[in-house]
Amino acid sequence: MSKRFDTNNKSREELSGSLTEFRTKLVQLEFDRADKKLKDFSQFKKIKKDVARILTRLQQDSGEQATVIK
Repeated sequence: MSKRFDTNNKSREELSGSLTEFRTKLVQLEFDRADKKLKDFSQFKKIKKDVARILTRLQQDSGEQATVIK
């Protein structure tokens, strides 16, 4: 994963599919880390950011406003 995931020009279905894929990769990375097989720990940060990008885009598309809790 050397390039940022692009959320532009993607349908809700494509974004949802990608979200599932990234979450699956994140779980696999957790298992690899537990088994001490993981060499590049920066993958966690990259995948988490991609998940956040997708969730933000899905929220924007649905027109929902985030509630700020004080």
